[in-house]
Amino acid sequence: MDRTDLLQGTLDMLILQVLERGPMHGWGIAQRIHQVSKDVLTVEEGSLYPALYRMERKGWIVSEWGHSQNNRRANFYRLTKAGRKQLGVEKVGWSRICTAIDEVMQST
Repeated sequence: MDRTDLLQGTLDMLILQVLERGPMHGWGIAQRIHQVSKDVLTVEEGSLYPALYRMERKGWIVSEWGHSQNNRRANFYRLTKAGRKQLGVEKVGWSRICTAIDEVMQST
């Protein structure tokens, strides 16, 4: 499998989950998702940055400028209290969806 597009609505949850570990810049978030998914999930810039901006407007994350490991200027994102709460909501919803899909797949 070359790559898998994310199900609509899951990108926010994955970004919030990655940021739960601590602040990270956009490219690092995409790389972490790709790495942890064992190269199955790929987040394109055209999806990542609009999601980050949307979540920032909702108050789930905040950003500030800093320097990356290679000393390049980058915008680092971190979770807010509202973002941590939203991650909990997202996890519950994801669990319900997975259970429902599993039920359909197991039916005869």
